[in-house]
Amino acid sequence: MKDTEQSSKSSIIVVFILLLVAAMLWFFVTQDEQTKLPETTVKVEQPIETNADVEPSITANIEETIVEPTEPVIVDEPITPEIVENPLPSLDESDIWLQEKLQAMTWRKELLKLIIDEDMIRRFVVFTDNFAQGQLAYEHSPLVQPQTHFSAIETDTLTPDNSQIWLWDETVTRRFSLYVDLLRSFDSEGLVNWYGELKPLIDKAYAELGYPDENFTQVLQDAITRVLDMEIPKQPIELVRPSVMYRYKDPELEALSDADKLLLRIGKENLLVLKSVLLEISEKLARLDSPTN
Repeated sequence: MKDTEQSSKSSIIVVFILLLVAAMLWFFVTQDEQTKLPETTVKVEQPIETNADVEPSITANIEETIVEPTEPVIVDEPITPEIVENPLPSLDESDIWLQEKLQAMTWRKELLKLIIDEDMIRRFVVFTDNFAQGQLAYEHSPLVQPQTHFSAIETDTLTPDNSQIWLWDETVTRRFSLYVDLLRSFDSEGLVNWYGELKPLIDKAYAELGYPDENFTQVLQDAITRVLDMEIPKQPIELVRPSVMYRYKDPELEALSDADKLLLRIGKENLLVLKSVLLEISEKLARLDSPTN
């Protein structure tokens, strides 16, 4: 009988200890929940093992904590739209855009009044294409006409057929000086880079002329080459006037193309400056249009 009582007391003590352990587990788990990730708690009724003298009906509810593995959070990075700097306008709407760009590219802004601000790219393309072929398309000129008209100096000398001989008035060439100054006011590097930026619009304007597959840069180079190859005669230029219009007395000069005759009228000093500027532009255009670029 004494052994039985001692065995019962021992069993009660074991059950009490197990319940105390369960309570402590519950306390620490609930404390950890305040700092851990969200957890799923499943209650499991688990029989408490005792020795043979304890009734099997004595159980304890033990909360078993199962921490579900959390999947890595994938944060979609915001898609940054591609920023196109200075997008080109359409060809028909490019005039205002061009005028603003020109203002920022020259320090002689007062000379921009020499540029016709209507259909500017088409004018440049048509005039250059004609000039490269030796022709002058005055109605498509990108520049306004000089205010001073051409004049010549009358002499007492007559030709063998008694025609009056006139001499070239060199002072008249000054009417082209402002146009040369305008071109010289642009940085050649910036001008060529800007040409490269405008190339899609220039190509479109050139395609309208019936050349969709040809490179306009070559046409521009041909026009520049015409200027570089032009030589002003060393001897005084003599003119005759069989009608209202003047003609060159020298048959070789009279046989020149209209584009070359315009270069004669520009005058020697202006032509030398023009050649210097266009030579730089030509070299930079060649690099811009090379296959490696």
